[in-house]
Amino acid sequence: MNKVFLIGRIVRKPEESLVGKEQIELCKFTLAVNRKFNREETDFLPIICWRNIAVNVAKFCDKGSKVAVSGSIQTRDYEAQDGTKRYITEIVADEVQFLDSRKSEDAEDPQKEYKQQSLAELYMKPLPLEEEDLPF
Repeated sequence: MNKVFLIGRIVRKPEESLVGKEQIELCKFTLAVNRKFNREETDFLPIICWRNIAVNVAKFCDKGSKVAVSGSIQTRDYEAQDGTKRYITEIVADEVQFLDSRKSEDAEDPQKEYKQQSLAELYMKPLPLEEEDLPF
């Protein structure tokens, strides 16, 4: 079984391109994933996605976007310009879920910080009272 589930943040803006004669959409990005037991260690994993997933990631995600990725691990090799053989391990995404809102929406709504406060935060703030205002 070859299945991987990751949650992390996108390191830089996803790169979108068209591949092959059919011009199939491809999107590549790097996902920063913290290790479970040590928050100071982070793995940077290359992710690739195809077709509609690629279009949506390129359209709705940016540097710093938090996403969940499920997919499979694949390895491949290629010959570098200097003639040496190089190996790559990457995750091919079957599904990408967006875990935070678009940054452009945040910028468009200056009242967002007030809308996110709960009613208790807005209406249950203690009033500044003087000693003479107390009934006892």
